[in-house]
Amino acid sequence: MVQIIQGKDITLAQLIDEFGLQRADNAQFFSEWQHDLPELSDLEKQSLNEVKAEYLHLSRYQILEPVVKMVVLSPLLRLAGFYQPPFYIALEQQVEICSEDEGTIVRGSIDILVFKPPFWVLVVEAKRADYSLVPAIPQALAYMLADVSSEKPVFGFISNGNEFRFLKLIKAETSQYALSDLFALDSRDDIYTVVKVLKRLAGLIRNTSATLSTSS
Repeated sequence: MVQIIQGKDITLAQLIDEFGLQRADNAQFFSEWQHDLPELSDLEKQSLNEVKAEYLHLSRYQILEPVVKMVVLSPLLRLAGFYQPPFYIALEQQVEICSEDEGTIVRGSIDILVFKPPFWVLVVEAKRADYSLVPAIPQALAYMLADVSSEKPVFGFISNGNEFRFLKLIKAETSQYALSDLFALDSRDDIYTVVKVLKRLAGLIRNTSATLSTSS
């Protein structure tokens, strides 16, 4: 009998058992969030300071997922360049993945999908402000596994407005993933680092696209 699991209910244990996903032991597997990060201009820093101030003001009351997307995630993705070529944005993208024996199906919708045809670049999951990011990790990984491409890495970005974490997944015979450190908006300069990482990922994809265009 086929077991159908909603993406929001998937666990890491199920991804390991049903889909063979493994956490990478090599620290270099996900070095993109640590090295060669671009600098931010004073204007970009000013914009991020405004995002931080607006969020802290609004957080006096309960902040739901749509507010997290509008107030925090949208300006971060814009500053990182994900609203410009070669990227496109899709909201609430429906996805489905099946285990190798087709005994388990995971279904759900990605909050924000950044893609560069034909492959996915960034899976963004937003949670309400009072939610932990821990349950969002297997949910994002499940959606990242649904990417139709192989070999190219897929990145994830999860946030509840105040906390941020990046993920990287490479699909293979044994798919592997890794996580960045946890960043917090109310820490001094963490929001700057978050945008630097996003810019770094956007730059990597642009350079890859340019190289492929030149060689073809």
